[in-house]
Amino acid sequence: MDILTPTSSTKSPSLHACNLSSLGIFNPLGYQLFKSRIPFEVNKLKKCTIRSTLALNPLTAPPEIFKENGSTTTKIPKGPANSCPFSPLDFLERASIVYGNCTSIVYNDTSYTWSQTYTRCKKLASSISSLGIKKGDVVSVLAPNIPAMYELQFAVPMSGAILNNVNFRLDPRTLSVLLRHSESKLVFVDYQASSLVLEAISLFPSNLQRPKLVLIEDDCGSTPLISRNEFYNSYENVIDEGDQFFKWIAPESEWEPMTLNYTSGTTYAPKGVLHSHRSAFTMSVMGLIDWSMPKQPVYLWTLPIFHANGWGYCWAMAAVGGTNVCLRRSHEAASIYEAIQQHKVTHMCGAPVVLNMLSTYSKRKPLDSPVHLLTAGAPPPAAVLDRTESLGFVISHGYGLTETGGPAVTCAWKQEWNSLTNSERATLKSRQGVRMVGFTEVDVVDPETGISIERNGMAIGEIVLKGGSVMLGYLKDPEGTSKCMKNDGWFYTGDVGVMHSDGYLEVKDRLKDVIICGGENISSVEVESILYKHPAVNEAAVVARPDNYWGETPCVFVSLKKDACKVTEKELRDFCKENLPLYMVPRTVVIEDDLPKTATGKIQKYLLRDKAKSLV
Repeated sequence: MDILTPTSSTKSPSLHACNLSSLGIFNPLGYQLFKSRIPFEVNKLKKCTIRSTLALNPLTAPPEIFKENGSTTTKIPKGPANSCPFSPLDFLERASIVYGNCTSIVYNDTSYTWSQTYTRCKKLASSISSLGIKKGDVVSVLAPNIPAMYELQFAVPMSGAILNNVNFRLDPRTLSVLLRHSESKLVFVDYQASSLVLEAISLFPSNLQRPKLVLIEDDCGSTPLISRNEFYNSYENVIDEGDQFFKWIAPESEWEPMTLNYTSGTTYAPKGVLHSHRSAFTMSVMGLIDWSMPKQPVYLWTLPIFHANGWGYCWAMAAVGGTNVCLRRSHEAASIYEAIQQHKVTHMCGAPVVLNMLSTYSKRKPLDSPVHLLTAGAPPPAAVLDRTESLGFVISHGYGLTETGGPAVTCAWKQEWNSLTNSERATLKSRQGVRMVGFTEVDVVDPETGISIERNGMAIGEIVLKGGSVMLGYLKDPEGTSKCMKNDGWFYTGDVGVMHSDGYLEVKDRLKDVIICGGENISSVEVESILYKHPAVNEAAVVARPDNYWGETPCVFVSLKKDACKVTEKELRDFCKENLPLYMVPRTVVIEDDLPKTATGKIQKYLLRDKAKSLV
């Protein structure tokens, strides 16, 4: 047994470090993660690349004495009753008691209650453990927003494993790289992704152990014929073979890794983001408070669960006993409108591309009752917000990253803004806003000096964040972790923004997306927001095109609405000239049928940059 003893002989609190070196994270913040006035017992766990290395248990220690307001008070050391680890997994057991007979999941003709969901998750966690999956091993999931995907958000970490939701729209090569990087031991595969996974596994080196595969068949019985020889078992069989009385494995420390998510790949180089039970808990609770989520909402899963674990709302729905309406085809406007009507949906999330899709759908019509829609992932154009709200959606706008587990900043609405015009309200709502309740701090700083920029809505700097939902770090990438989590205690996002005089943040661009034309900084987001106001424009993305004289010039790629009148490149440039300073007007306009996007709806600008470079 190792004992971590205080590093200072003074009576002031000492800070003890959590050893995350096995995760490839070497204390990037420059300060330790655990604070205590007493020694800790460290239980060594079996070595694994991303297995937790610490389980912290307070030892018996004499009470401490300190002076307070001139009187002497005895301070009792923390103990098991008041130092329980935070984890969102606790929400499920409570839901089974409070909302046991209430509907938890709806998918086509399938539905479950919260009592059934808890039992199924325990049995599933039991079966995962029986397969030899140990605490800290990685279990991957490739599935759309179906009941199995939702259940696995609880069942995998309940087995002690680390949950790795993977984008099932990746190419086989990239998927193979991610599975090898994560050292995944078990993969749950939806039948639609079976050929993708099998091809990815075939790319493994011959000397590398391959993960076991479990096939998720369609709940409606429409699963096509698939060779099951490559699969260990089927999903429902795994549940049936589990123990409903299984005592699920709770974390010994809230700092233990719970999830591993790979960034969406808009920059081409996905990174493995590790989140702890603490950060997942914080994200879930922040989301409930900030959105004023009522008890038992009806939540439509339009946001891919594999994207930052659905921004924490998988676990949050259990906390409030909500109904999870699952959609296999969550990217189709027709399916979304049908589900809203059929299930009387109250809440949903989605990237701005979802808003654009809903507001331009040819058969759209005003909603029968309001639907609260939280959007984040990219700065939404004010014109898109305005169009979507006119249909009856009540939009909340947030800002976050995979590294923060979802939105950490939201545009908190003020009552006095209700008297403004629609376009004025949309402009205000397009700002990212202020830190969520429960998040610590947000600022915009000079990336070189770390000093806060002036709050005037014009001075730009890098957005930095600090709070409980920030990641542990990047898996096996201490250098990448230290670059964004610096010694000054901030997480550097790589996003450019301004801080308005009222304290509200507005994202302007990614650092790498700022176009420097003849010494002038051009925000691609600002140019895009103007283009979205054109009645014929469906999507717009502005990137830098190399120029021998100016260095860089703005190049815009647009797709047009299907029912729009024909528009030329010259007409779009003229429109920009009428609404932008001349130096910001795109020199090049390219009209495409569609723009390349990630599975979460983010436009892949790195592909467009390559295309812009090749333009003659």
